[in-house]
Amino acid sequence: MKQTSDARLRAEKRAMKHCTHWVGGKPWDGEAGRRGDLYDPATGQVSGQVDFATPAEVDLAVNAAKDAFRAWRRVSLAKRASVLFEFRELVKANAKNLAELITSEHGKVASDAAGEVARGLEVVEFACGIPHLLKGGFSENVSTGVDSYSIRQPVGVVAGITPFNFPAMVPMWMFPIAIACGNTFVLKPSEKDPSASLLLASLWAEAGLPDGVFNVVQGDKVAVDAILAHPDIKAVSFVGSTPIARYVYENGTRAGKRVQALGGAKNHMVVLPDADLDLAADAAVSAGFGSAGERCMAISALVAVDPIGDDLVARIKERVAGLRVGPGSDSRSEMGPLVTGPHRDKVASYLDSGVREGATLAVDGRVHPIIGGQQEGFWLGPSVLDHVTPAMSCYTDEIFGPVLSVLRAPTYDAAVDLVNNSPYGNGVAIFTNDGGAARRFVSEAEIGMVGVNVPIPVPMAYYSFGGWKASLFGDTHVHGTEGVHFYTRGKAVTSRWLDPSHGGVNLGFPVST
Repeated sequence: MKQTSDARLRAEKRAMKHCTHWVGGKPWDGEAGRRGDLYDPATGQVSGQVDFATPAEVDLAVNAAKDAFRAWRRVSLAKRASVLFEFRELVKANAKNLAELITSEHGKVASDAAGEVARGLEVVEFACGIPHLLKGGFSENVSTGVDSYSIRQPVGVVAGITPFNFPAMVPMWMFPIAIACGNTFVLKPSEKDPSASLLLASLWAEAGLPDGVFNVVQGDKVAVDAILAHPDIKAVSFVGSTPIARYVYENGTRAGKRVQALGGAKNHMVVLPDADLDLAADAAVSAGFGSAGERCMAISALVAVDPIGDDLVARIKERVAGLRVGPGSDSRSEMGPLVTGPHRDKVASYLDSGVREGATLAVDGRVHPIIGGQQEGFWLGPSVLDHVTPAMSCYTDEIFGPVLSVLRAPTYDAAVDLVNNSPYGNGVAIFTNDGGAARRFVSEAEIGMVGVNVPIPVPMAYYSFGGWKASLFGDTHVHGTEGVHFYTRGKAVTSRWLDPSHGGVNLGFPVST
């Protein structure tokens, strides 16, 4: 009997998903010393394993990228663009497959996963315009017979370290532009949902990208530290929590790298008394609980300016009661589970601490019904804490889950002060029908991305994404023009082609003539 049971366990283990690295145009064929478990967040069951890289595997990927850079940087802009166009078509054709992988490992509902892929594709499409994006300037005859012009050149091997909440979109904020600019790329995705990165790697290969231009190393802090210390990696992009963003920035720059590290957020939504409260309530629920609140741009702090607080909370409670929470694979579900059990438990703990510190638990997501009656997964329904104050941990901490904190402000000025006193500066929104108030708010908010009657002001791909204060370490935001500048270095060239009749030596200091 025991032999039968052991054989079944071995068969189940063989049938489980296995994610490994992608190096030099193909999956890594080595044997990992360490692995991590992958989970189906809807059931709480282990669904597979992922290899964890050592510094040796990181070195393999970097060497493959370094070798490929020598040729890729010389590939014409037209050829690079054609590969990007082909990659775009392949991602579009495989969008459903990508979304299903995201749902199976992250837990977000199908529509949310599909939206993530679509937003990532916008950056791919932006990068397809690389021949125009890399145009320099030219000035003729800056001095007699002398011309000057500017060019931008790739920096070399670059790396991206990306979070679990957007396993396709956030990497696609980085690598299309980096590769289009002539760099080669090493991606370290989250170990919680690594499958999307491998499908993207295979699509790059199918699109005709040369081996080694795009590589993937799976893993945890060991892989991150190896990337930050590697002398052949010239630039690192990161998206994640503020403590880790600071760690990446400090260690990466100490190693001489160019670093853009996007950190955490506590995004506010200010609702003025003149606002359309139905529109505001819809926006607060959509932006607070989409993707189970696991978005760096989620609205987690709602600031109701007196006297509308009670009315607005009542409308929000009415909408939350009707939200359908269930498995991401079920078409009826509007919100899925959280990504892991420990993360669910940590998020839920803020409901208790909020009440202990004086908040009112207006909606308790722990009792929200789950479609199908499933309770084994990492479930927490949408939750609302009312009468929150700035001193409470549910306000000061980035919860990163479906918990909406409602604060009351007596005036517009008090609401702006509350927003600006936050250490974070990622995104903010204001809801109002007063154009003058909105214009003033856009100017006064010390935040990197501002929405007016738009709850999640994520810019289009041709603008750059990034916050201020503790939400960004480094000077450069991702994608858009700033993304192109991050992955290239500017060079100014001054040239003179002498007339054959010209001659003579002049040791004087060169001046314009």
